[in-house]
Amino acid sequence: MKQGESSDDLFQEGYRRARDLLLACSLPEGFLANPSDVNNYRRIWGRDGVIVGLAALLTEEPPLVETFRRTLETLARYQGPHGEIPSNVDPQTERVSYGGTAGRVDADLWFVIGCGEYWKASGDDAFLNEMLPALERVRFLLGAWEFNDRGLLYIPTTGDWADEYIHNGYVLYDQLLYLQVVRTFLALRSHIYGERDQDLYRKAFVLKHLISDNYWFEEDEAIPDAVYHEFLYVKGKAAAESHNGHFWLPFFSPGGYGYRFDGLANVLASLLGVADDERREKVDNYIATLTEDKDIQLLPAFHPVISEIDADWKHLNMNFSYTFKNKPYEFHNGGLWPMITGFYVADLARRNHRETARKYLAGIHEANACESDDQAWCFPEYINGRDFRPGGTRNQGWSAAAAIIGHQALEGRMVLRIDDQEY
Repeated sequence: MKQGESSDDLFQEGYRRARDLLLACSLPEGFLANPSDVNNYRRIWGRDGVIVGLAALLTEEPPLVETFRRTLETLARYQGPHGEIPSNVDPQTERVSYGGTAGRVDADLWFVIGCGEYWKASGDDAFLNEMLPALERVRFLLGAWEFNDRGLLYIPTTGDWADEYIHNGYVLYDQLLYLQVVRTFLALRSHIYGERDQDLYRKAFVLKHLISDNYWFEEDEAIPDAVYHEFLYVKGKAAAESHNGHFWLPFFSPGGYGYRFDGLANVLASLLGVADDERREKVDNYIATLTEDKDIQLLPAFHPVISEIDADWKHLNMNFSYTFKNKPYEFHNGGLWPMITGFYVADLARRNHRETARKYLAGIHEANACESDDQAWCFPEYINGRDFRPGGTRNQGWSAAAAIIGHQALEGRMVLRIDDQEY
């Protein structure tokens, strides 16, 4: 905060500027990830568009809510032949991307969540009827991406938002979104047919237990009932001794477990009701160790960083689209993200941890207010985790969305209206 500026002043200006950026991201076809003509950000993205749209719904401002509807309609219009939702669409040239070296699984997941949340907020049954064919194609495609019909999606390297990072296999972040997708289909089909779909209900029940039992290692020697692969679990737990009972693990694959802290996945595990209060407290305590005494209170994408002396460096160093972004403390490799922190504020507020939530919301506003190239309030993609300078692309829509989500959560509004208590 600037000298003499109160937190209330910062919050008010931060919210106003975030709203203005969402308006700047608005086109007749939907929300851009970024209004600047930089790389391929000036497109409608499946992932970014929905996260910005969730913030738009919370504002309850008709122009922003309408832009979210058009975002979803545009994504459905360019759905691929097998049900793929675009990673991004250029509405001017109609150039469509479904991913880079691999498809983006989470574009499909966020699309379903976005359709459900828009319908739940608006009650627009005409929109729901319009989207149903596209939604059902996505549902079929996601089932195919389980590959072995055992409940978890298999995610290729570069297959989600961390598209230049090294995780792959049964990635926790994607499984959590998948759970919310199943809940969304439950809500939609219950509304349409007037009764609960028992197959979807069982699927949600099983998936929640698969996540709970396979991505958290307790300190005792018990093997959970829903363990996916017993030998893999036992070997993974033995190798993760120092991590047991502190946070949710990011992924496992046929080659073993990953052990770095995944900020967004750990937040979603709580926000989506998979974590119980004991695990929530342990994750909160771990996050506190990462953020205490930092100049800006923000969550990292992943921790600890991968440096040149680490075995994973050679894999990370090969995985990029145009230029290498993942130097230590940058981008996914230890960069600090307003977007992730926005969902954490929403979760903290929902649990009535208001003082802590306000601390992290202040961090979001301080990050968004950073100056870059003589531009104040540059809304950076991320903040460098070591020198706290703005990094990545400026004027990021979902950095603005984080401020709105956090603000509205502290006002008592839910970022996700569909939950496991209702269906």
